[in-house]
Amino acid sequence: MKNRIGVIQGRLLPKYQGRYQAHPLGYWQNEFKIAKEIGLDCIEFILDYNDAEKNPLLSNNGIDELLEVSDKTSVAVKTICADYFMEAPLHSTNESIAERSLNILKRLLEAAVRLEITDIVIPCVDQSTLDSPEAVERFINKISTVIPFIEDKNINLSLETDLAPEPFVELLNKLSSKRITVNYDIGNSASLGFDPVEELNAYGDRISDIHIKDRVLGGGPVALGEGAANFDLFFGKLKEFNYQGPFIMQAYRDDEGVEIFKRQLAWVSPYLEQLNK
Repeated sequence: MKNRIGVIQGRLLPKYQGRYQAHPLGYWQNEFKIAKEIGLDCIEFILDYNDAEKNPLLSNNGIDELLEVSDKTSVAVKTICADYFMEAPLHSTNESIAERSLNILKRLLEAAVRLEITDIVIPCVDQSTLDSPEAVERFINKISTVIPFIEDKNINLSLETDLAPEPFVELLNKLSSKRITVNYDIGNSASLGFDPVEELNAYGDRISDIHIKDRVLGGGPVALGEGAANFDLFFGKLKEFNYQGPFIMQAYRDDEGVEIFKRQLAWVSPYLEQLNK
């Protein structure tokens, strides 16, 4: 099976409100035509905290429009990056915030059924990091409530964390569901100084969604090949696993989006083609 090649939403469009990554409210539809012209298979949709209720994912009419645009362009939406939970973590110490976020997740899962979504990425990094045993416990308690649903509907909750391999595996084991999977971000792992071979040895068979980016060690995003990410090592090791999920471009962007994206897609394409042989 050929892996889908896609882009995180908004990377092919001018920045929304000057933000590096956001759902481009009001002009998100334009990206599908551009993605088709470039030859991409899919777009990973974003649910932001800001203006969440205006996001098409959270309304029936919005989902109808999304399905229509996707059908017309043959550019699929099969994965969602739920950046909402960066601002309002499911494991917040404020129980009202945590409960509101759980309700948003449940609504997102209902949308995922209609859209035939395979993965919802749950970010647990930066301000939503799982930085204590208590935070982990709160997270497990909330996520556990939706496990019966995701197992019934075959939807993965793909966790993106800044945990080292061993504690990440411990978290996966505590949640104990084949539908709790891993979002692997090449650039974020490189920035944290993690060894991709050690990571993949620990949970390579649990990865269901991959973000392609590059970052400097301990720092921010740079163009692919200019940072600390070891693409040779990562893709060499990934060949050992029967990875069926998508490769989502989340690489460095400028204000405009398209041309820098094309250059980076061309840079990484030999790795993707070799994997799909």
